[in-house]
Amino acid sequence: MKQPTLAPRLPLLAALAVATALTACGRQHDDELTAGQKLDNAVADAKQAARDTKKDAQQAMNDAEMSASRAADTTARVSTDMAITAKVNAALVADDKLKATQINVDTREGQVTLTGKAPDSQSRERASTLASAVDGVKQVNNQLIVDNKNS
Repeated sequence: MKQPTLAPRLPLLAALAVATALTACGRQHDDELTAGQKLDNAVADAKQAARDTKKDAQQAMNDAEMSASRAADTTARVSTDMAITAKVNAALVADDKLKATQINVDTREGQVTLTGKAPDSQSRERASTLASAVDGVKQVNNQLIVDNKNS
């Protein structure tokens, strides 16, 4: 991630320094300060404002990095789930008894849910076995209904 530079903030810092100097000039005890002391105070105030701005920018950057990291994690998880779903679908289509059935596969965080109809109880169990064999599958929730018309 590209680090922000201080250059775009220089006009802001210069304006802060001028504003601080003008404010310092209006202080009640200004009569007691020399011009050099007033300038030193203005510079010190500007430096503090710059430190505060830098701290705020760093915090904003840290927040953005955390958000980007969370987004990357979510994208990776969704991509993995999509790959698992595709592999389970391919395994089901390759099976002679299951390829003609309409089985819906949904994957969330490695947990596969099978819904739809199976032609018989053996095919229903075979669908679970095929899904479980796919790399990345943590659990299979088989909600297939045996279609008694075909039994």
